[in-house]
Amino acid sequence: MPELPEVKAHAERLTAEFGGAVVAKVRPLHFAALKTFAPDPNDAVGQPLAAVTSRAKLLILRFGNEAEPTTSHIVHLMQGGRLKPDEKQSPKARGGLVRWIFEDGRALLLTEMGKDRSAGVWTASGDPLLAERFEKTGPDADLVSVDELGELVGAASMRVHGFLRKQGNIAGIGRRLSNEICHTAKISPFANASKLNDDEIARLHAAINTCIDEGMAYERTRDDMSSSKDRPSNVHHRKGEPCNQCDDTIREVSYNRYNVDYCPTCQTKGKVLADNTTSKFLK
Repeated sequence: MPELPEVKAHAERLTAEFGGAVVAKVRPLHFAALKTFAPDPNDAVGQPLAAVTSRAKLLILRFGNEAEPTTSHIVHLMQGGRLKPDEKQSPKARGGLVRWIFEDGRALLLTEMGKDRSAGVWTASGDPLLAERFEKTGPDADLVSVDELGELVGAASMRVHGFLRKQGNIAGIGRRLSNEICHTAKISPFANASKLNDDEIARLHAAINTCIDEGMAYERTRDDMSSSKDRPSNVHHRKGEPCNQCDDTIREVSYNRYNVDYCPTCQTKGKVLADNTTSKFLK
């Protein structure tokens, strides 16, 4: 799933290309595409796309005025969704969910390959950041101060890797960034977040910003959003390869839906976690 750097950089690209274009039509292409029906998505018709911004892992199409939009469409790409310029505008676009057609003839198309159809669009009036969609979402990870992070981890008796991924704690971080942040901070992904000391919290905060900045820098070199396999990493999906910091072998703990990748020397004082979900790992 795209994380904060990919979504934020893509919002910049879409604003640069489509900012100011006036909406002529909003056309759902699949019955599951619209997750809300009020306000009406067609309230955007006749309005300029002021900007595409982001919040957490979601894109926000702001119509009317960027500071005080008339209406907004909140787009969640989920795992396989993509929002791209639609040059062909095929009536039966493969994986098509929603098409935004502009008065100048150009269009944007939200697609999702596969059968899930979990990607979609939520509508909002007024400030989209106050929309119900974000009520339980924590602050964006790149905006959290070290003191705020200390308060958040202090209240979270859970593994650091899980803390980073839980959007109600801090938003925008997924599986890849969690692996990268823990490695950069030299903290075990299995350490209890609530027991981190001040030095570890400071390292974790610095690592969050470093990894997000690195991700943004890479995404800004591209013409479109990267896929997971393209994104540079130090440990993520590098099981069995040497760590670029110490040459130890990168290890992996596999779960049903994700993997935790880490370096024993850098993060766990040389201890190796058995690759099964019943193992316990000490900090």
